[in-house]
Amino acid sequence: MAFRSFLIRPFARLIARSIARWSAKAVECQEKTMHKIVEQAANTAFGRDHHFSKIRTYEDFKQVIPIRDYEDLKPYIERVKNGEPDVLWPGRPAYFAKTSGTTSGVKYIPMSKESTPLHFGTARNAAFNYFAQTGNGAWLDGKMIFLSGSPELETVNGIPTGRLSGISNHLVPAWLRTNQMPSWETNCIEDWEEKLERIVEETLNADMRLISGIPPWVQMYYERLLERTGKRTILEIFPNYSVFGMGGVNFEPYRAKLEELVGGPIDTFETYPASEGFIAFQDVFPGSEGLTPSQTLTNPGLTSSHPLTNPGLLLNANAGMFFEFVPAEEIFKENPTRRWLNEVEVGVNYALILHTNAGLWGYSIGDTVQFVSKNPYRIIVSGRVKHFISAFGEHVIGKEVEESLLPVANAAGIRIVEFTVAPQVTPAEGGLPYHEWFIEFDNAPDDLEQFALQVDAAMRQQNIYYDDLITGNILRTLKIRPLRRDAFREYMKSEGKLGGQNKVPRLANDRKIAAWLETWTAK
Repeated sequence: MAFRSFLIRPFARLIARSIARWSAKAVECQEKTMHKIVEQAANTAFGRDHHFSKIRTYEDFKQVIPIRDYEDLKPYIERVKNGEPDVLWPGRPAYFAKTSGTTSGVKYIPMSKESTPLHFGTARNAAFNYFAQTGNGAWLDGKMIFLSGSPELETVNGIPTGRLSGISNHLVPAWLRTNQMPSWETNCIEDWEEKLERIVEETLNADMRLISGIPPWVQMYYERLLERTGKRTILEIFPNYSVFGMGGVNFEPYRAKLEELVGGPIDTFETYPASEGFIAFQDVFPGSEGLTPSQTLTNPGLTSSHPLTNPGLLLNANAGMFFEFVPAEEIFKENPTRRWLNEVEVGVNYALILHTNAGLWGYSIGDTVQFVSKNPYRIIVSGRVKHFISAFGEHVIGKEVEESLLPVANAAGIRIVEFTVAPQVTPAEGGLPYHEWFIEFDNAPDDLEQFALQVDAAMRQQNIYYDDLITGNILRTLKIRPLRRDAFREYMKSEGKLGGQNKVPRLANDRKIAAWLETWTAK
C-alpha cells in the first residue's frame, strides 16, 4: 500500500463505521432532520408564509407544505435571485446550481452554506466506504479523472452560478487536486468534442486509476483513447485502472460494451447525485450482498467484478434532506398520498419529494424510485415522472423497459449502445398501434423479428396493463427500429446536450425524439 492510501485508510474506516451507524437508524435521522430544517427556516419568508412555527408532527408538516415543482417555487427563487435574503433559507445561497428543464427553461437550484459541503462530502464518503469495504485504495495513489461540466461560474446578484458538476470542481480539496485530471483549462472547454480531444491528450500517458462519469460519455472517452493509441483495450493503456465511478443512469445497459472496451470487468461504485442534493450511493459490493454495512466493514476484500444480485443504493438519510414519497400514479393528483421513510413499502414506484437545508420545500425532482430494502433503506431509480408511455393507459416506466430488453439481449450475446421507446399511435403502414423501440446495437441480432418478440414477451411480464392491451388486440407487439452508429450521439449534439451530465430519455409519451431518430434508421 502506497503512502496516500496508507494515510487515508484509517479515515476511510471511520467513514464506513459512521455510515453503518446512521443507516441503521435512518428513520430516526429523518425525523430529526425534519424538525431541524423546519426550525432553521421558521423565520424565512417561506417559513412564515407556511406557518413553520406551528409544525410539531409529520402530519402538521404535510398540512402546511404542499408538493410543488420548479414553476410553483419560482416566485420565491426569483426573490432570491434578485438579492433578497432569508427567503427560502436563512441568508443567501452559497451557489446556484443551473440546470435546464423541459418546461421551465433554465432552473436555478439554491445551494446553501449548509448543503454545499454535503455534495462533495457524500461523494468522498461513498468512495472511502468502497475503500474500507474492499481493501482497494490503490486508486488514491495515482491519477483520477472526473468527466464533468465546466467549472467556470457566472454570478447572479453576487451568487456564483453554474452546473453542479462544475461547482463540484470548486469543492475538491487541495490534497486531491494533485491527483485530479484533466487540467482546469481543459475542463473549462464548453464544446464536448474539443474538450474530449484535449482530455485524451492530457491523460494518454497518465497513471490513471479511477475514472468517473456518465457511462455514454465515458464510452466516448474510451473509444477515442483506443483510436489514438491503436491499443485493443483500456487496460493496455492504463494497467492500474481499477475503479469506475458513475451516477445518473442505470449502468446495466452500458456494462457489456464498457467492459469489452476496458478489457474485462473492473470494480464499480454507483452514486445518485442531483443538483437538489446527493440522494443515495452504493454501500455494498459484489460478494457482500445480504450483509449489513457493519458486517461488510468487518469482511473487507469480498468484492468481485460481477453485477450485484441485489442492487440498490443507500438512501442518504443523514445529510440535511427530508424525503417524502408519493405513489407515482398519484403525483399529478391534487391531494396525493404522501409517505415519509417510516411508511414506505418495497417494490412500489414512488415520486421522490425533497425538503432540504438549502430551502427546497415539497420539491418534486422529477425522478421515481423503488425501495429494494428497508434494512437498511436502499433504492433504485426507476424512471422519471414525465418519462413514461401511457398513450393507451399502460403507464410503462423506464425500469420496465430496461428489465425487458437487457436480459433478452444478454442471453443472446447482443450488446446495446443506447435506446429509447415511443408510442406509434397511427402507423403509416396501417393496422394496430404499437410501441416503437429505437435501438442502436453494437452487434445486432441475426433475427430481429424473433428478438423483438422475445423483448415483447418480457415486457408483457413486466407490465400487466401492456399485456392486457396486447391480449385485447388494442396494441400489436412492439416493433424495433435498428439505428445507424452514433445516432444517439448526433441527437444529443443536435439538442446541445453532448457530454457532461446529460442523458438520453429512455421513454417519451410523444414522438419528438422518435421523429428525429427515424432519419437514422439502419438500412
